[in-house]
Amino acid sequence: MTTEDTVIDVLIAGAGPSGSALAIDLVRRGLDVRIVDKAPHSFEGSRAKGLQPRTLEVLDDLGVLSAVLEQGSLYPKLGIHLGRAVIPWRMMKNRAATADVPYPNTWLIPQFATDAALHARLVELGGKVEYGTEITGFTQDDTAVTATLATAAGVERVTARYLVGTDGGASTTRSALGIDFIGSTDEQDRILIVDATTTGLSRNRWHMWPRIRGGFVAACPLPDSDLFQWMVRLSPDENPPTDLDEINTRIRAHTHATGVELQDIRWRSVFRPNIRLAGAYRQGRVFIAGDAAHVHTPAGAQGLNTGIQDAYNLGWKLGQVLAGADDALLDSYEGERQPIAAGVLGLSTKKYEAIGKLDPTSIRRGKDEQQLGITYRGGRLAAAGAQTTSRLNVGDRAPDAVMVDAEGNPVRMFDAYRGPHFTAVAFGDGAARALSEIQWPMAGAALRTVAIDAHSSTADLDLTDGNRSFSDSYGVSHDTLFLVRPDGYLASIASGDMVSKTEAALALLTPLSRGSRTLSEVDPCPDVY
Repeated sequence: MTTEDTVIDVLIAGAGPSGSALAIDLVRRGLDVRIVDKAPHSFEGSRAKGLQPRTLEVLDDLGVLSAVLEQGSLYPKLGIHLGRAVIPWRMMKNRAATADVPYPNTWLIPQFATDAALHARLVELGGKVEYGTEITGFTQDDTAVTATLATAAGVERVTARYLVGTDGGASTTRSALGIDFIGSTDEQDRILIVDATTTGLSRNRWHMWPRIRGGFVAACPLPDSDLFQWMVRLSPDENPPTDLDEINTRIRAHTHATGVELQDIRWRSVFRPNIRLAGAYRQGRVFIAGDAAHVHTPAGAQGLNTGIQDAYNLGWKLGQVLAGADDALLDSYEGERQPIAAGVLGLSTKKYEAIGKLDPTSIRRGKDEQQLGITYRGGRLAAAGAQTTSRLNVGDRAPDAVMVDAEGNPVRMFDAYRGPHFTAVAFGDGAARALSEIQWPMAGAALRTVAIDAHSSTADLDLTDGNRSFSDSYGVSHDTLFLVRPDGYLASIASGDMVSKTEAALALLTPLSRGSRTLSEVDPCPDVY
């Protein structure tokens, strides 16, 4: 049975973290989206288990953070087993939240729990993952992509304005496009990964048994479960053990921990260092993201985080172009995200290589891994010569800050940014006057307006920066107008010629050709909090 065309806005291949985050972002923009996955059900393993501070901010915006925090934990100390001694070692310093960084620590949560939280949020918004559904081929022209789906009910043909492949390192989408996947795979360096219930091992440590001549065994307790993730580095000519008895024998031979026993294996896999970067992220109306675009070593917990942020960068751009913005906006996706992935590949590879040398730097985690310093400075949407503050440039992450509203209630900037809209922030009376003159398009994402230490009759939210939280975080002391993209990065900073400079930025980001209104004519953006 073949079902004929249905027409949708975006078809997503692959329901892992990247594809699911993209689906959430698109559905909340009111777009018609389908997300399909050839697997019969969601992923059951813990392959990626660390969420970085910047990713936690993204998940906050997408409405997923509370579920993630409930099912995860801070990273435990390492317990390095050297003979009978167990040496505690802190991988990373746990930092207190600050006004500009509300989630300062890497969060430990198995991938199956992250996937579940994302899928639950998608259902809340009216979407769903279609499992057991595989894209077997597609064609594209100047207006759409036509894909053939193999489902349990038969063959279906779907026409979408855009297709996004988030279908993993072995991406059929990338292969069909003929995009090079540049890099290497080391078949001699393998790690057996096993999720299993375990007795005889405390859950307050990430246990590691190193060997001076190479090789290690490690066991990380997975939060909100009775599981450990076991990692066994295999020798080059070693056949991976397969059943429970063989795995227990292999672990005991290395650790000499006779009281430790794996009892129930939930998931197992053999990892090989696969370090690759796609030569392109776009071909016509088809995009790739996540592991389909870049694969990393697991060291430093970077791959899943980079993929979710690919989706976060692409989602709002698809929404704007579907609303009438210039198609060139979509070219900025590769321009902004590919260099980030290249840098992350270098970082995770360096960390992984140091593990084999028992280098302590391979264990420590710091600011490089947290991804808070990611910037799109100098890119297509952040041209050189843009105005700056003492702390920020166009293309930088817009920090959080804590202020008070007219009733004296504390309000965070992230409260104002949360949602699929742009945000204009006017600091000072002069910026508030300029804000009221901005021409905002009638189509595309809405604009939320915030006035800080200013008198404004048009702003959605009036705040007071009594403790200098905003001025310190943003490095500003005089009238300045900021425009914040839907993904939380600065699109414009204007302290002079505020109207013209802000509208010049808008021309790159919005469908201005469909008509516009001054902000005094625009209804207030709802749900400010």
